[in-house]
Amino acid sequence: MNKSPKFTLILVVFFVGYLTVFSQNEKQPLAKVLGLIEQEFKVSFSYVDSDINSISAIYNNENSLDAVLKSLEKQTPLVFNKLNNEFITITRLEKVISAFSLQKLEEVVISNYLTSGIYKNNTGNITIKPSQFGILPGLIEPDVLQTIQALPGVLSVDESVSNINIRGGTHDQNLLLYEGIKMYQSGHFFGLISAFNPYLTKNVSVYKNGTSAKYGDGVSGVIDMQLSNELRQDFKGGLGINLINADGFAVFPLSKKTELQVAARRSLTDFANTPTYDAYFQRVFQDSDLTNENDASTSKNENFYFYDTSVKFLYDISKKDKLRLNFLTIYNALNYEEQATKNTVNEASESELKQKSLASGLTYERYWNRKLTTTAQLYYSNYDLDGTNYDILNDQRLIQENKVLDGGLKLEASYHLNNGINLNTGFQFTEVGISNLEDVNNPLFRSFIKRVIRTYSGYAEANYLSKDKSTLIKLGVRDNYFRKFNTHRIEPRLHISQQFLEVFRAELSGELKSQTTSQIIDLQNDFLGIEKRRWVLANNSTIPIIKSKQVSFGLTYNQNKFLISAEGYSKEVDGITTRSQGFQNNYQFLNAIGSYHVKGVDFLINKQFNTIFNTWLSYSYSSNQYTFNTLNNGRTFPNTADVRHVVNFASTCTLKHLKLALGVNWHSGKPFTIPDNDNPIIDNSINYQAPNGNRLADYLRADFSTTYQFKLGENQATVGLSLWNILNKKNTTNTYYNITGDTLTKIDNKSLGFTPNLSFRVSF
Repeated sequence: MNKSPKFTLILVVFFVGYLTVFSQNEKQPLAKVLGLIEQEFKVSFSYVDSDINSISAIYNNENSLDAVLKSLEKQTPLVFNKLNNEFITITRLEKVISAFSLQKLEEVVISNYLTSGIYKNNTGNITIKPSQFGILPGLIEPDVLQTIQALPGVLSVDESVSNINIRGGTHDQNLLLYEGIKMYQSGHFFGLISAFNPYLTKNVSVYKNGTSAKYGDGVSGVIDMQLSNELRQDFKGGLGINLINADGFAVFPLSKKTELQVAARRSLTDFANTPTYDAYFQRVFQDSDLTNENDASTSKNENFYFYDTSVKFLYDISKKDKLRLNFLTIYNALNYEEQATKNTVNEASESELKQKSLASGLTYERYWNRKLTTTAQLYYSNYDLDGTNYDILNDQRLIQENKVLDGGLKLEASYHLNNGINLNTGFQFTEVGISNLEDVNNPLFRSFIKRVIRTYSGYAEANYLSKDKSTLIKLGVRDNYFRKFNTHRIEPRLHISQQFLEVFRAELSGELKSQTTSQIIDLQNDFLGIEKRRWVLANNSTIPIIKSKQVSFGLTYNQNKFLISAEGYSKEVDGITTRSQGFQNNYQFLNAIGSYHVKGVDFLINKQFNTIFNTWLSYSYSSNQYTFNTLNNGRTFPNTADVRHVVNFASTCTLKHLKLALGVNWHSGKPFTIPDNDNPIIDNSINYQAPNGNRLADYLRADFSTTYQFKLGENQATVGLSLWNILNKKNTTNTYYNITGDTLTKIDNKSLGFTPNLSFRVSF
């Protein structure tokens, strides 16, 4: 009996110990667990309450502090960072991953660069966020490729989103990326409308120089479009219509780990003729087989339409693993009936032109720890341009095809060395195949050319950001190996951004780049004279690898919503061909290799008055000169895109739900070549004066736009009105000459005249 109290005590101790151990294996609120850890290990945690709410974990105090923290990281979507032996910070994993993406050290240094939603970053690029887009003159929707033309140094000499000139380069010298996939088609309506739906696009990064080493191709500029990469957990959508097309988009949360993003757009042009369609039709199809007044045949019953569809599937496999699947298709189609009288008999045939693109990509991202992130992407891009043209009088049928197949693999690793230094490295494999077909039935002729180039690229880049964020240095190098030519191309990249005296910032950028793809024109009436350019691959002889080198230096003053910036640059591009420049003079049918050198300065002044008024003035000056050793006796002459002076002035006004914008665009005329005044025709050929020795008249256009937001039930609605070229100025975008019989004919291509557009959108 004396042993009973001792036995009872032993049982109590045993059960208390058992219950204590058992309770340690039960989940408890994380806030309670953190309190126990603080008492046990004499440390303090720093965190945001909302980050740990509703999170529970199992705590075992028999482990060391490091083991306990690792256990909690495995159990929760949190990252524990020991600042020292006493203080530990807690951050949600998705915030850490977002903070340590490729954009790790990117800081916005100028917001509202032109209007809301446009930012200038210390990494040297301009970022456009369509969801935050304010308003620009002539635009009532955030058309990506129209918007970037408002940036200093960016111009389209013919008002086309399929012919964007960044610092004097041709459009094919721009690297256009959609979710990391290279695109070979950029426009609907053969160049008047961007082919990319903006309502799913989260960010668009535009680089004019100092690009990251991860970007290959694009000796002129980079336009990188990215969709949202994070799960929303709630539904979002919208529907819209204007006088050209209707569109819709939706974001569907399928589960806590999956999401589907869908967007689609289709033209109304085959259902109804509107004033906007009529203006676009006259602009696009002028000087084409569809409207050729010199032809004995007539064209009628035209049918034109376009559509695009984009889909993105997001799957968060785990806290550290993400899988993304993308799909995009773009389509343009034109059909028309050609009629003619042959041997007193009326005959008809149907000509057509189709332009389509398909892109898809699979991306896997792995977050290993707070320092290391890796990404792998498989992608496929396809472009197809098909034209069938009938000549009834000559009983001739011409089929033309231009196809591009681009597939590859990208591997990338990003290592966060410390709070100020990031290291990025990667490998890329690309295989591009391009084919061109011409098939004529009378006389029988068939030509089919296909080339394939495989490129192996490796790159490394270091980014440094000082603690006070005043200094950023981005230094990288890229090595491209072109297996077919057994050629290496080493390309260093540099960007330095330095803030001083608080309100000033200086930027120095430099880069070497190259590309193997380009667009050429064989004949101006190819593909019905509408989409004349076709993609080709370098062959290292008649079509060399295009190479560029560029350096720029800029200064910026930014204080009290008043911005002044100026940037001078010098760029040289070597390996261009005459057929890639669109000559319409005596060089049109020659095959020569040369270069161009452009020097210029971009200037911008922007003032915001409170949150209501915003106004800016930009001015760009450039001198762009060709050098072809076998042409013009080796002397330089003006580039076809040599537009010396460009001025943009605009003002916007935001009054609660009403937005208004008015702007003026002016630039000097581009060069063209005129025939000799005394002997314009020799041996049935045009006798030209000095190449590009004359200039078109100055270009002038004024635009207006306005939008108004209002409640429609529980949803948000927006109506918009845009007036493009409100003065109806008859601008000439191109001039060239033809011989008709014994007569010399001058042909002028005109810009868009007065073009109104209306839009209505509902967001839910």
